[in-house]
Amino acid sequence: MPHTTANPRLLGGRLAIDFANTLPVAHDLSWNEFVYFLEAGRVISPARSAHLLTLPQAEPQAADAVLLKVLRLRESLRAIFTAVVQAEKIPRDWVEPVNDVLRITEGHDELVLGDKAWRMEFIAREGGLDWLLAAIARSAAEIIVEGANVPLRRCANSNCGLFFYDSSRTHRRRWCSMALCGNRHKVAAFMSRRGARRHEAGR
Repeated sequence: MPHTTANPRLLGGRLAIDFANTLPVAHDLSWNEFVYFLEAGRVISPARSAHLLTLPQAEPQAADAVLLKVLRLRESLRAIFTAVVQAEKIPRDWVEPVNDVLRITEGHDELVLGDKAWRMEFIAREGGLDWLLAAIARSAAEIIVEGANVPLRRCANSNCGLFFYDSSRTHRRRWCSMALCGNRHKVAAFMSRRGARRHEAGR
């Protein structure tokens, strides 16, 4: 159930988690899908998104170079988050793609007013195109330094596999989304109970 459309579903609760969740089923993440993700995650504005969508035609080599880093970072984050969920040690070399981005991007934290509250947002200095990955790498680093107690989970739906940051009060959240996988589980459980009752009644 990974998302790759022009309107990606951001269910992970952290930018880096949502980025890791963009793993396509049949193909690598395309440039357009990456740009749509950045816009949905509010890393870039709609105007910047429109400009970046023209980059593969205007500067194909530059777009390809960034996309290689995008795919490398995403692969690394999926491996890291899987290790965290399984309470396994994170090998040092898995973190290198994150550090590579952090080394080459500069910026600053800034308070940004959201719909209901203030939030801290990393604003990258726009030098080259690597800055597009800066906010994702920063988000990933923050998750990694939380250590063994980070409330990172994988959806209990075995057909889903999305990661999410469990910020619930009890830290017992099981689904990437109650409206999606949680509801499907409830429907499946109801149908199973209903079938069992019919079977018992038919005896």
